[in-house]
Amino acid sequence: MFTLQPRHRLDIRLRDFAYALLAGIWARNAERLGAGLEAAWSPAREALACRSVRSGFHLLLESLALPAGSEVLVSAVTHPDMVRILEAHGLIAVPVDLDVATLAPKLELAERLVTSRTAAILVAHLFGGRVPMGPLAAFARRHGLMLWEDCAQAFTGTAVTGDPNADVSMYSFGALKTCTAVGGALLEVRNPSLLERMRAAQRRWLPQSRTSYAASVAKFLAFTLVTRPLPYGLLAAVHQMLGRDFDRTINHSVKAFRPGPLITQLEVRPSAPLLATLAYRLRTFDEVRLRRRAAAGEWLSGRLPREVTLAGHRMESRTHWLFPVISSEPDRLILACRRAGMDAARGASSVTVVLAPSDRPEADPASAREMMAGLVFLPAYPELSRRSLGLLVVAARGGAAPEPWTATARGRVMQS
Repeated sequence: MFTLQPRHRLDIRLRDFAYALLAGIWARNAERLGAGLEAAWSPAREALACRSVRSGFHLLLESLALPAGSEVLVSAVTHPDMVRILEAHGLIAVPVDLDVATLAPKLELAERLVTSRTAAILVAHLFGGRVPMGPLAAFARRHGLMLWEDCAQAFTGTAVTGDPNADVSMYSFGALKTCTAVGGALLEVRNPSLLERMRAAQRRWLPQSRTSYAASVAKFLAFTLVTRPLPYGLLAAVHQMLGRDFDRTINHSVKAFRPGPLITQLEVRPSAPLLATLAYRLRTFDEVRLRRRAAAGEWLSGRLPREVTLAGHRMESRTHWLFPVISSEPDRLILACRRAGMDAARGASSVTVVLAPSDRPEADPASAREMMAGLVFLPAYPELSRRSLGLLVVAARGGAAPEPWTATARGRVMQS
């Protein structure tokens, strides 16, 4: 009984790893590959390929050169490096608390937080869902703010490359993301002058080495193999026997950047193998898997007990990149899932609560803090069997079994 279903499954096939490794041999001329990738992403020529969303965000702020002390309203839950990048440019992140049911920033609160120093609003689409951008765009126009959207967790295919109301839309294809290329990002920048400044600034950066990208591909190939149920369960058991922190090991193994100064690590252009692999991944994107993932998440969300709530349960658009639930007893839920052979964790995502500046107590994100305190990430990817998804419901319900289900090849979920 050493098998354990991992908390997350990388959205990549073995043949995709093979393509990435072979691209390290044949792929040349990063400028040409980048131009082709950008043209395919945005026929309007508004795209910029970067090594990561964080690199692209750094480029954006560097090219804008906002006055020091300017404020940026940010979703109260986001990746902490986005805040670190703002601070590195002398800017102040002011969190806007979230509506836990929709994961959207509370606009009535944002209205009270705007000051003469506010320059922009950064909206994070969380956990595979999307926040409606219409009201946020109207808010930004009303106050003369730039509107940026972080779509790192919200990719659903090349038909949607960002909301046209946003000034900048940022998509990530890092290791844990949908349609991963083990790195890479695409930004839609709708101001031609700004885009050209960002492009020129990126040309001054050193290119990512081919060996560095190959090493990342090999690392995540090994991670994919280790996170099969049997080796993953054995790894968890060994950690338990040795008294080591299993969650820390898993979370550390998927980090894209080393500890230490962040900005210097961001100033790297994407390599030719990375650009070639990302173009290939987008051409061969598995939409069927996406639909199956969304269907599995919807089935699971409809069978949770009353005391366990899906974060963002009222979102209009969601594909369940991750499946975060809020529990009053998160540790009990994690233990119940692991006893059922299903890994669950508090820290399956790097996002965290943004703290309010010391002189802005009215920006304290109380709802976001409460949500994150009870958040547990459950596995809900489409490779899980019907029995495994049922065991998750049993664990969440404390023993009551759900009705059986089947998933068709097209990803629809039906009760049997």
